[in-house]
Amino acid sequence: MRGPHNIWRLIRTGATLERTGAMSVMLDAMEAPPLLRGLYRGIAWPLQWLGDKGDPSRPPITRALTALGPAYIKFGQILSTRPDVVGDDLATELRVLQDKLPPFPTEIAKKQIAEALEQDPDEIFEEFSDAVAAASIAQVHKARLKRTGEFVAVKVLRPGIGKAFQRDIDAFYFAAGAIELFAPFSRRLKPYAVIEHFESVVLGELDLRLEAASASQFQSNTEKDEGFRVAAPRWDLTDKTVLTMDWVEGTPIGDNALLEKEGFDRAALGARVLQLFLSHALRDGFFHGDMHQGNLKVGPDGAIVAYDFGIMGQIDEYTRRVYAEILYGFIKRDYRRVAEVHFEAGYVPADQDVEAFALALRAVGEPIFGMDASNISMGRLLAYLFEVTERFGMETRTELLLLQRTMVVVEGVSRSLSPHVNIWEVAQPVVEDYIKVSIGPKALASDLAKTARVLARFGPRLPALAEAALVAQSHNAPPKRLAPSRRRIAGWMLAGSGLTLVGVWLLSAL
Repeated sequence: MRGPHNIWRLIRTGATLERTGAMSVMLDAMEAPPLLRGLYRGIAWPLQWLGDKGDPSRPPITRALTALGPAYIKFGQILSTRPDVVGDDLATELRVLQDKLPPFPTEIAKKQIAEALEQDPDEIFEEFSDAVAAASIAQVHKARLKRTGEFVAVKVLRPGIGKAFQRDIDAFYFAAGAIELFAPFSRRLKPYAVIEHFESVVLGELDLRLEAASASQFQSNTEKDEGFRVAAPRWDLTDKTVLTMDWVEGTPIGDNALLEKEGFDRAALGARVLQLFLSHALRDGFFHGDMHQGNLKVGPDGAIVAYDFGIMGQIDEYTRRVYAEILYGFIKRDYRRVAEVHFEAGYVPADQDVEAFALALRAVGEPIFGMDASNISMGRLLAYLFEVTERFGMETRTELLLLQRTMVVVEGVSRSLSPHVNIWEVAQPVVEDYIKVSIGPKALASDLAKTARVLARFGPRLPALAEAALVAQSHNAPPKRLAPSRRRIAGWMLAGSGLTLVGVWLLSAL
């Protein structure tokens, strides 16, 4: 439920950060001014007893995030891939959130497997280990199949994880509604739509059958990709709460010391990770949406092996072309074309000035190209681009959120392998190849053929559809009404405005 009880959840979030010492670390990392530190402490310190103290044996940040729940852990996982943003020490500390969280008992996992597969695990598996990796949503066990002797990975959802995630998501929805109500300028960013997108991604992760389907499709798309493999699902041993896949042998891609010891070229691996992601996103429109170090290994043959397909991204062909043209325009420093693409796609309102927008984009791109390779950052580009598009009235594109987030994550993985990798040089050949195929005479012929097929299927209905569209156009659209959920939120805000403002302030402080 997304009622005012979520204010309590937000207050407890701030109290937990204070009680675990995580807020001090965050304020230090942000180099917060003394006034902000004093203001926060004045509110949070007296309330810290309301927060969860977490596991005292853990460092402050991981202690707080694990205490707050799975949605917060997901946020920490993203930050762990960005040492250039949070620093090497904090990135290393957060990396334990990827696959080194406390596991639940093996006997509970076996019981869940028996219920899901309607078979005794001892009849299926000759060997079944304790958890070898435990993340925010599930944990993985290594097992040997009785019938073949093969090793497999058995992924089992954490008990009660659905309810835990829903509790956090409800609080996020409430916060988004409060922010939209009290800060109208934020509506351009579509906080509510962003949370809806996050919820849809999480719900997909909570059904392991969908993850098996994603793995199967991803494997089919990438079977010809050199130096890349996908862990294949075992459908006969998979259900909603249990997923069985091929066991992946290899070196964790986040262990630089071990990679060097085994003779792998870290710079080549860093470049390949980024190029593979771009190839999957642009060529296939289907990409690994959680491509952090915890989900990648380097096989004995040097191939990058991907697993954990709970979050996969999809983008349609038109959006892929737009994204590629924007990247290509920045690579070629053709800011006029980047501006035109934004207008053609409807990302920027038509009443804005193209020339002024192109000039603003030049101010975004040129400083980045003047930097040393180690400082060229896709994350920085997106941050600058966000500032510019805000000035020109561009709304948040929810269909690109996962793509943009994953781009930043993959860049973090690539840079952790090779700090001096030049992101633009690595990306250029992949983007150029896609542009050649998707924009040109061949692409035009393909588009016309697809259009002809659609017209052939819908030909008999076209007159009626055209008439209906014209009739609708001739009538004025009814005024938009405030969504019922927002009306309820408005009432709650008026009823408890003082307490709400405290909750919203705490959220913004975080």
